[in-house]
This record gives sequence, structure tokens and C-alpha cells, in this order.
Amino acid sequence: MAVVRSDEASSSTCYDVFLSFRGEDTRKTFTDHLYTALDQQGFRTFRDDDEMDKGEYLKLELEKAIPQSKSSIIVISENFASSSWCLDELVMILERRRNSNHIVLPVFYHIDPSEVRKQTGRTAVAFARYEEQFEEETDSEGKRKLREKINGWRSALQEVADLIGLDLRNQADQHESKFIRKIIKVIEDKLSRIALDVAPFLIGIYSRVKDINQWLQDGSTNVEVRAICGMGGIGKTTIAKYVYNQNFGSFDGSSFLENINEVSKQPNGLLGLQTQLLLDISRRQQRKIHNVNEGLAKIRNVVRKKKVLLVLDDVEQMDQMYALLAMQDWIFPGSKVIITTRHARLLKPHQIFRVENWGKDDSTKLFSLHAFGEVFPLNSYTEHTKRAVQICEGLPLALMVIGSSLSGKSEDEWVSELVKLEEIPHNQILKKLKISYDSLQDDYDRRLFLHVACFFNGTNKDYAIIILEKCYLHAKIGIQNLIDRCLLEKDSHKVLRMHRLIQDMGREIVRQESHEAGERSRLWQHGDAFRVLQNETVKIISCIHVS
Repeated sequence: MAVVRSDEASSSTCYDVFLSFRGEDTRKTFTDHLYTALDQQGFRTFRDDDEMDKGEYLKLELEKAIPQSKSSIIVISENFASSSWCLDELVMILERRRNSNHIVLPVFYHIDPSEVRKQTGRTAVAFARYEEQFEEETDSEGKRKLREKINGWRSALQEVADLIGLDLRNQADQHESKFIRKIIKVIEDKLSRIALDVAPFLIGIYSRVKDINQWLQDGSTNVEVRAICGMGGIGKTTIAKYVYNQNFGSFDGSSFLENINEVSKQPNGLLGLQTQLLLDISRRQQRKIHNVNEGLAKIRNVVRKKKVLLVLDDVEQMDQMYALLAMQDWIFPGSKVIITTRHARLLKPHQIFRVENWGKDDSTKLFSLHAFGEVFPLNSYTEHTKRAVQICEGLPLALMVIGSSLSGKSEDEWVSELVKLEEIPHNQILKKLKISYDSLQDDYDRRLFLHVACFFNGTNKDYAIIILEKCYLHAKIGIQNLIDRCLLEKDSHKVLRMHRLIQDMGREIVRQESHEAGERSRLWQHGDAFRVLQNETVKIISCIHVS
């Protein structure tokens, strides 16, 4: 079958499978049978025409077809490495995988994956010829390019050999028909797992997912758990969705459970989460689960059989995680578990990927995309943009919400809105940040948080503890609790630092206690304190800032 020409299909055309193989080895045998089976199962599959010259035209077709395909099946045969065309194709496929959620399934056809990884046997013979070509090359520029290409091929073979694939030699009777049915089942399962919807304008995300992706792709056979940790609105869930989309195709099963803290508080919420996890991993409808222990038993039976990627979003307490996984030794070797949380103490420090605030450049780009539809502010709004970005202090949620709220408004409206935002935080941002405050374990920590937000931001930690201990607030352990909950930081000089919007959230909680300043529990503005004291309207105030 000839390739589908780009002028025969619209630019939105998407193949289910891109079939990569060495024609001389398998075109009229195994690969032809595999292509037929894929076609009969309804998979729209791209393969090149055996009559077509492998020239520039086909190269352009491949460069279009690979990005248009949801997945690639790479049939690696004994002489695969002897084809520079196949190696170039492999490099393109793996590049696509690194930059998207493209699924790659290596199929090892009469070749040991270790031969591909270590480049021994016929693979070594093929590379010996490439090295001879390198030595014979006389042009210095041509020599440099050939060296880069050979090194890229070597890296690509090592990478593809480390992916989860299928090996014909592991088929008990080596019947190719049964092996092909297994390939169809695996690719069907992988394609049925739908990529998650991720927010647009992913400014600044690539540097933040690098370490997580390296961990997910390290080839370890250990069962490992890591946490993506940070304050509310910092982008933990977006980062988790992004790395999930990029990596779930490399696992035999996957599940992304969202909003665990909120869902688990609903009637039968944990049972619902357990049911969803079982459905995602087993791909079969589940019978009703009657209690958490029954659910755990069923989960144990599923996750012990296949390598899985699990993401548990918004975990605040260990019992939430226990209800879904309990003991790590249950899980199949090589599986990975990611949790997103505001609570840094749920795991050990070396298990945490901490998400920091966005820098000035990324903040400006993210804000501008939502405010103006492009990565730079309009000339007349440059100073207003700087002011807005300063208010947000690198918090992605605030940058997106405030940018969107100002989009299309006049300069006068911008000025008025920014003045208001410097006094009172945006309600949508406030609600998101207040979740962390509400999750504090007791009234001592909540009162302590309000004290720090109103009076002690920027104060030496030891000095703050001395003062606050006199208020019977157990300040030493309480401040550490606030730090663990990503509501507070301590810098290298032991100075307490609270994000501006978190501080604003705390002060807004106090402001909402009453319209009358004298009826609020804390006063931090000199004007309010002076008027209340002058008019003797003090009623319930516990603290006044008078310095």
C-alpha cells in the first residue's frame, strides 16, 4: 500500500500507528502480516510503499506522518541497524516521543534487546561500516556531521532498547500470529488511554519537568514514589498532567486520580477513587466495592501484575494515599507513583520535587499571553504589566487569572483594577489559596498563620517565636507546620518569608470578620489602629501593630 499523500488528507489527519521497519528483513513477511492485522482491527496505519525510492520526497512525508501519528510500532530486526534510513526514522520517532505524548512500542523480531542496547552482534557490524565511512570522509564539515549522526543513532538504539517492548523470543512457541495478536492488544490498550487536557500557554513548564521526566525514564526496576510539592496555584497539577501525558505510553497501565483531597471527603469518595484506579489499570468494568479494605485487596491484585504509572493529585493526608496503595511492595517492579501535595512532610526530602515561583521573564510571558494574546505586553501597557506581575509574585494561577480579567480593558480600567488588587486579592485566587489555610490541623496553627500574615512576615524566626510563644500558640512547632504546608518559608538568614498573595489571603480572612475595624481580631494598618484607639471602639482585637 502506498503512503497517503499529504494532498490526499487534511492537515488534521491523524494516524493511529506509524509502522517503522527494515523492508528487506520483514516487509513481505512479518510486517505485512502485522499491517494487515492492524488494518483489520480498524487502526489507520502509515507505512511506506515498497516501490517508492527513499529520497527527499519520502523523507518529507515521514516528517509529516510521524507527528500526525498517535503511536509508532518499531519492528527491530537483525539487520535494522544496517539501514541508515531506519536509524534516521528512529531518531525522528524518539524526538517526537520526548516532545509529546507520542506512544512508542518496540518489537524485537529475532534479536535480543541487549544486542540493540549494547550494540553487539550484527548491530556492531553495521556500526563498524559507519565508522569506516567516517574515516574515509575527507571533508571536515561532512566528517563532523557524520560523527553527530552516528552518535545520535547509538543513543537512539540505547533509548529504544530501554523502553517497554515485546520480544518474539519470549513468545512460548514463537508463533508469529499469536505474537501479532499480542502486539495488537498492547497498542489497543495504550491508545485507549486518553491524554489529559492540559491548560494552554505552558510557559516555563519545560525546565520544571526535566528532572521528573528523567526520573520517570531512568529504567529503574525499583518501585518509587515522588511528590510534586508547592503552594496552591503554583502549577503542581498542570506539571503532573504534562509529565503523565509524556510518559504513560511507556507503562503497561496508568491512572491519574484528580482532586483526591476534595473527593475523599464526599460520601463513599474513597471507594469511588478505588473503583476509578481499578478501571484505569485493568481496563475492565468493576463490580461494586463495599469497603476500603475490599478495594485495597482488588487494587493489590491488579498493580502486582503490570508496570504502572500512578498519579495521585492533591493528597493532604497519608490515609488518603494508604486507601489507594497501602504498601509499596505490592506494586510491580519499575512502577512509578507521583503525588501532588501542599504538605512537604508526607514524604522524605529526597522524594520531593519542589515547585518554585515563576521567574520575572516567564511571569511576564504567561501574564501577557492571557492579557494580550502574545508573549510581550503592548507598548502602552508595559508599566502596567510590570505592576501586575509584581502583584502576582510568580504565582501562575494569579498571572493567568489577573491577566485574563484585564484582557481587553482600557488603561484607566487597568489602573483602577491594579490599585484594588494591591489592597484586596482576586476572589478566584483567594479561594484557591484558602484551601491550604482550611487544611491546617487545628485552631492553633490557623491563629498562628493569621498572626504571621498580619505582623511577622519578614521577621527573624527566633524573634517571632519568642513573641508568639507568649500568646500560647506553640509557635516553634506551628511555624514548622506552616513551612511544611508551603504557606511560609525560612530564608538562609532565618527570616520568615510569606508570599505576598498568601499574606493577602490571611489578611483578607481577618478583614472579612467585620466591616468595622474595631471588631476585627487583628489590626496591622497604622491608620486603622489609630482611629480605633482614638475613638475607643476596641471590642475583640487580640493584636495591634503599633511600630
